Formats: sequence, structure tokens, C-alpha cells
Amino acid sequence: MTDTASDAPDPFLETGRLLFAGDWQFVTAAPTVEVLPPMVGMEIALAGRSNVGKSSLVNALTGRKALARTSVTPGRTQELIFFRVGPELSLVDMPGYGFAKAPKEKVEAWTHTIKAYLRGRVNLARVFVLIDSRHGIKPVDEEILDLLDKAAVSYAIILTKSDQVKPTALPHVIAGVQEKIKRRPAAYPVVFPTSSQTGAGFPELRAAVARLLHEQG
Repeated sequence: MTDTASDAPDPFLETGRLLFAGDWQFVTAAPTVEVLPPMVGMEIALAGRSNVGKSSLVNALTGRKALARTSVTPGRTQELIFFRVGPELSLVDMPGYGFAKAPKEKVEAWTHTIKAYLRGRVNLARVFVLIDSRHGIKPVDEEILDLLDKAAVSYAIILTKSDQVKPTALPHVIAGVQEKIKRRPAAYPVVFPTSSQTGAGFPELRAAVARLLHEQG
């Protein structure tokens, strides 16, 4: 099965819409785990290669045009950026990975920060790993999936830019990703194809977060 949902209406669609229609606010940008904000409510995090569309996804998910900057100031890409809606839910934009041109010391600092965050953030319910629909899972993505598996942190795959894939090809892309993650111990089996340009997939993604918030109590 390559569909992302059953044929039955999702009872969390409206809950998710209301949740993300709330008053989302920027909280802080933390360069190290020593300055992370207090743990409040449930956290979900977004991970992905640089230029995969994380900032665009944050803005589309929350219905805000400029909550996350799509062209951040130099250096900010190496910080954990926190957004929050009330006391119940925080969204964490993790630094983009993909280090072909990054200095070794920056790679090491990033890796240390991310590992420490994953180990110590007990209210982190799920990491959503963004994958470009046009390219699928690359070796550099496999590295972050390995890291999440080792940290035993639940994660799910979001396919970005799905509007740039032919509609007839998209089910095959989804099936290919599901095949790659099916034996990974921490992977959530549902794949979420999205487009920040058209809004496709975002009701289902919001519903998934609302369901997770409900399950976490």
C-alpha cells in the first residue's frame, strides 16, 4: 500500500487544522544544548538536508508567511530554532545537514549538539525527516536515519516538493521510501508527501501531529 491514509475520514483532520491555526510564536534559537529552552509540552522536530525546504514547510504548516525565514542570517543554520503554540506543542527546526563544503569542526559541533539534543530531550515525541521527492533518500539522509535509530527516537519521512514530481510517479516514490525504511526500528511506516507551493499533504500532516499529541496525553 502506497497511500498515506485509509479511505475513512481522519477524525484528527479538524483537530490538526485548529492546532496549527493557533498563535505560533518564535521562542529562541539555541546554538548549544546548554541554552535550550525549558521543556514545555510535547516537541516535534524537523530534520533535513540544506535547501530541502524546512523553512517553507514550517511556514506552510502553521499558515504563517514568515514565521521561519526561508533565507536565514549567516550562522543561524547551525542552531536549533524553537517555535511554540501555547503550552502544549513546540516545533523545533534542526540545523540542515549535508556537509560537502562545511569545515570539519562545524560538522563535529553540529553532530555533538544534535546527539545531545536527541538524548536529553525527553519530551521529543517525533522527528520528521524531510526528503526531496525528486531525489529520494540519499546516503547523507541515511546517516541521520542511522543516528535516529541508534538514539531510539521515533521519526517519520516527509516528502517535500511533491508538486515537482509527475502525479503518476509519486506513488512509486512513496513506495520506494517505504521500502527503504520498513526495517528501520525507529521509523514510522507512514510517508507524508507534501508541497509547500500547493498545500498538498498538509491537512494529513497536521492531523498526524494532532493524533500524536492526543496519544502522548
